[in-house]
Amino acid sequence: MHRSLGFIYILLPACIFFTSCAKYVTQTGKGSYYADKFEGRQTASGAIFSQHKFTAAHKTLAFGTKVIVRNLSNGKKVKVTINDRGPFVQGRIIDLSESAAKKLGMISQGIADVQLKYKTKKKSG
Repeated sequence: MHRSLGFIYILLPACIFFTSCAKYVTQTGKGSYYADKFEGRQTASGAIFSQHKFTAAHKTLAFGTKVIVRNLSNGKKVKVTINDRGPFVQGRIIDLSESAAKKLGMISQGIADVQLKYKTKKKSG
């Protein structure tokens, strides 16, 4: 303890947390979700598509990338894993499984303005 000008200060040890050198990237656009006709089909990554898993399709992100998707109209978020390619409709940036779309509260609309947040891979070199 340190006494100065009649005040008592308690010095607490500082905690320092280190993170990887990866940085977060955000992307904003239209999100949609897969039709039921894709249930049980093989995705581009080789995984079998299930509406019950929290997965998504993106045009360029590496398979296995974890993405936080936020519905911009209601603030709801969900974490999904990229395991497929798409969407193939102009103006859309992600296709979600039905479970992910439900968690975002976008089932009745089918399409929502979303923000994606994900880490970029650290470049070696």
